[in-house]
Amino acid sequence: MFEGLVKGDKWGSTVGIVAFILVIGGAFGIILKTGAVEAGILSMIKRTKGRESLLIPIIFFLFSLGGAVFGMGEEAIPFAMILVPLLIAMGYDAIVGIMITYVATQIGFATSWMNPFSVAIAQGVAGIPVLSGAGFRIVMWAVFTLVGIGFTWKYASNIKKNPTASVAYESDAFYRNDFKEKDIDVKFNLGHILVLLTILAGTIWVVWGVMENGYYIPEIATQFFVMGLVAGIIGVVFKLNEMGINDIASSFRDGAKDLVGAALVVGMAQGIILVLGGTSSTDGTVLNTILYNTSQMLVGLPTVAAGWVMYVFQSVFNFFVVSGSGQAALTMPLMAPLGDLVGVSRQVSVLAFQLGDGLTNLIVPTSGCLMGVLGVAKLDWGKWAKWQIKFQGVLFALATIFIIIAVVIGY
Repeated sequence: MFEGLVKGDKWGSTVGIVAFILVIGGAFGIILKTGAVEAGILSMIKRTKGRESLLIPIIFFLFSLGGAVFGMGEEAIPFAMILVPLLIAMGYDAIVGIMITYVATQIGFATSWMNPFSVAIAQGVAGIPVLSGAGFRIVMWAVFTLVGIGFTWKYASNIKKNPTASVAYESDAFYRNDFKEKDIDVKFNLGHILVLLTILAGTIWVVWGVMENGYYIPEIATQFFVMGLVAGIIGVVFKLNEMGINDIASSFRDGAKDLVGAALVVGMAQGIILVLGGTSSTDGTVLNTILYNTSQMLVGLPTVAAGWVMYVFQSVFNFFVVSGSGQAALTMPLMAPLGDLVGVSRQVSVLAFQLGDGLTNLIVPTSGCLMGVLGVAKLDWGKWAKWQIKFQGVLFALATIFIIIAVVIGY
């Protein structure tokens, strides 16, 4: 447990993600203390009666695009903190909130044509031009995104009609009961508007930083901390929710406290990897033994079958190494030349890697980001997995079709 928590550095798993979760939790603790988010949500509910379903496809598309363009993943955690309560208040559930944030990012991540943390690294290791084959991947991204939007929209419509059918119905009570106690005609004043504008400006700042300057976990955490601090000052000046100067500190502490469980789970997930010997590509570990022996099974298979087995293997291997760049460094040096021997092009080998790596991020409990999002949504992994397995089946079938098409057309 201890080794799992201190693994890595500030740029990634595990200590970086743990710190990221706690800082984000504290920042949003300050923001939520102002009451601006709740006031904004209640005002939006009042104004969008009958049209709130339009938010689902728009937000899903934007997050999927973020996953495809700049590898958005951990960034979904703070957005889930805003959107999960919003959707529950609108009559949906936490699952819809997770689908349009984290799930959308991972669909974009898995089908990207330019993700610097996945496709670019894998193509570089495989020895093919970086960002090549973009046309096929763009079509694949569009299809997966449309299927994801359709699946989410249909599910959301069913939950809207019968909220008790949701596996998250009991855990959603935390947010649902909170909004029942609120007055739908709550006054939405200048202070609330300024806090929400701060969140908007901070969000734009994050997107700009990631896309233009390569900001990652340390910078993003700092951006959200600044956002929370500014919101707290506005809350004190405008006496929002009767805030005083000391409430900035206490609400930061309480916000971080709410996500301590999620942070500990991230460390435990990394601990599982350490028990298996770690992710070094040169040491004699359990993972490397699995990788080598699985590769031997591909020899002698028909080309289409070999390409599909590569995809299945990458999907299973992602349980042990959820880092896209880490999995690429481990598997591609072996899978790419092995593909040459069995007639699978290196482009298809990369395709099998990115689909296997990205899509199973939605269900494997070793993913710190997934566990962080579930912690924010207050949803048990077991309940999430029970629901998500159906969607995994849809994604698996769709990925299989694209792998077969890629092999057949000589991609």
